[in-house]
Amino acid sequence: MPARKRAGRSNIGELSFLAGFIIALVVGLVAATNYVIPVEVTYLLILLGLIVGFLNITQREVVPFLLAVIALLALGAAGLETLPVVGAPLGAVFKYIQVFVAPAALIVALKVIVELARAK
Repeated sequence: MPARKRAGRSNIGELSFLAGFIIALVVGLVAATNYVIPVEVTYLLILLGLIVGFLNITQREVVPFLLAVIALLALGAAGLETLPVVGAPLGAVFKYIQVFVAPAALIVALKVIVELARAK
């Protein structure tokens, strides 16, 4: 039987990830309709990304996480918005996912750099 996770930090990180992903998806789809998204939504996504970076990513998950972030950032820069019909929604969704995951990647990368500096 798997051990139960303790409540607290891990739940906050997991909920932050889930909330950030859902918000990025919904806001991206809404933004594709030319609705102006309030800047506070962007700040919320950045805050949630920072929380995920601090609380969610373990040492074992660093490399897969950073590789996934690189893939997401590359997809966002691929010019998906030029595709007919689905391009605008896909481009907007990827833009807001990037806003969410970039702060998490920054925190994880800085943690790795600090750990590498300590190891020497």
